[in-house]
Amino acid sequence: MKILVVNNYGQFNHLIHRSIRDKVETRIVSNETPVEDIVADGLILGGGPSMERAGRCSEYLRTLDIPVLGICLGLQIMAATFGGKVETGRVGGYANVEIEVLEEDGILKGLPRRFMAWASHADQVTICPEEFRVIARSSICEIEAICHESRPLYGVQWHPEVAHTEHGEKVFDNFLEICRR
Repeated sequence: MKILVVNNYGQFNHLIHRSIRDKVETRIVSNETPVEDIVADGLILGGGPSMERAGRCSEYLRTLDIPVLGICLGLQIMAATFGGKVETGRVGGYANVEIEVLEEDGILKGLPRRFMAWASHADQVTICPEEFRVIARSSICEIEAICHESRPLYGVQWHPEVAHTEHGEKVFDNFLEICRR
């Protein structure tokens, strides 16, 4: 199995790669990689500084028929691509956030109802796109995680790849299981 991590210029993209490299074949690719060159069993859209530097990520989401996990900016790109809304958050900067799991679906399977995660809310999804549902929230943000109703598309606002996040490895394991199906 092969998973590609799309580099959106975020400071933690190498940690995403490191989180899964001992479990599956993986490599980091530019977000300007042509869609026809994306050959993988799954795709992780990493974090980054801004939607303006998201490269071809929207094209990957619209075109590819493989599981996708969006992390932070990756979630925001996913939401915006499918008609959701992303706005400046009321709480910026990185901090510990208590996540509340609303639906133990896909990537959140087996996680406790509440856990602590490292997240930035400088920007956040404020309107969930149609055909998606909210599967986690926090007191800071009503949309901490989403999943598509029929496609294997998932997004989280927090960073499962950092040591500060509880159960981050489980999020990746769940995503890898989805990619094996």
